[in-house]
Amino acid sequence: MEVRQPSAKTNGAEHLDLMCIGPSARTAVEFKYFKARWAGVAGPLEEEYTLASHAATDVGRLGFVSDIARLERYCTHPDQNGLALLLTNDRALWTPPKDGARRTRDADFRIHEGRTLTGELLWGGGDYEPNTRTLHDTCHLSWEDYSRQEGPRGEFRYVATWVSH
Repeated sequence: MEVRQPSAKTNGAEHLDLMCIGPSARTAVEFKYFKARWAGVAGPLEEEYTLASHAATDVGRLGFVSDIARLERYCTHPDQNGLALLLTNDRALWTPPKDGARRTRDADFRIHEGRTLTGELLWGGGDYEPNTRTLHDTCHLSWEDYSRQEGPRGEFRYVATWVSH
């Protein structure tokens, strides 16, 4: 369920994926599910799944970092916090680039295991300003196992980061 939030930055409103409202606090949740091609049977009821690939990992990284930036804009009061969550079976998202790999346009947006995100993140070294994101907090990224399924790309992992005032 998307929840509309007023936003001066976007000339109107932004949408949060989920808003949890408690008696004394609110938690905004942004969720991404980025898939690599996988087919198999999973779960106690042995359901068949066929996942299509999103393919563009750079766009997946941009989306997750954008979620963190959006939550930082939302979490301006002590009674507000947020959770950015990404679930994937695409190991390119949690694996660091190889030593000597060419610098990609999304290098500042890498979200691999052990990465720390903070400050101004430039897309293409600053060549495309609309994708620039600024993070005011520091996010240390640690990936966790979610599930393991049979076959190639059957490993699912997630990364979560909390944002608060």
